Amino acid sequence: MIDEAGSVPPQHVLCVLGAGLDLDVVARLAAEIGGPDCILDTEYSRPEPDSRMVASFRSSLGSPSFTDADRRAVREHDTVAYLLSPPATRQTAIEVSRRMLALTAALLRAGATAVRNESSGLAHGRDRWLDLADRAAATTDDPTLAVVLHRAWVKRPITDGVAVYSCGMHLLGAPDVELRAGPPTGPAEVDAQVRVLDALARYLLTEPRAGQIRDGETFALAADAPHWVLGSRGCARYDPDDLYRNPYGYWCLTPG
Repeated sequence: MIDEAGSVPPQHVLCVLGAGLDLDVVARLAAEIGGPDCILDTEYSRPEPDSRMVASFRSSLGSPSFTDADRRAVREHDTVAYLLSPPATRQTAIEVSRRMLALTAALLRAGATAVRNESSGLAHGRDRWLDLADRAAATTDDPTLAVVLHRAWVKRPITDGVAVYSCGMHLLGAPDVELRAGPPTGPAEVDAQVRVLDALARYLLTEPRAGQIRDGETFALAADAPHWVLGSRGCARYDPDDLYRNPYGYWCLTPG
């Protein structure tokens, strides 16, 4: 659907905070759980606090899972580690994302106190990360795993005043989704738009026919629900070397 030439291959970049966090332990867990090509970025990882982290994590909260204890952990960190996953191609994205979620949980259990994904701008609270990782580990079928990974790595809703959209589907090997119906007028409309975004995203991740969708087809939550017209778009929001950039583009929903 989308020309992928010229884009940086999708890659998880995790920002991991801790107090007294041992960077050697972080590097070892990355190799053991993330795989041999998952590495600690030694250029930017430091055993010292970073004053930007409070604002960075505040801007990354996509759910109410971040507690007062999580906020305190960000304020009181004294170590920052950056971990780089292997490239997440269409063929490997689900497995890479599964491993990176398992790694996130292992790091939190080994002394890390907060984690943010720099490639989708999303952070969860400690308990939420651990719950998602446990769900992924217990999952025995691919569609359920894809839904858990969508909850873990995809930030939504984001709005630019014109569209409501997601960021992070490139980490799962799929286009992001956006809905163009004007800015939502209140919480109820936000929730309704998120339900549509999530339903389309999960269709893209779990249905074999998703790769055959064509411009002009329609999508709806139910036969008697509002119908939306699908249109493919390239990713013009981010530069080609931006970690947020989705080389697979977007499926855009407009009122039918």
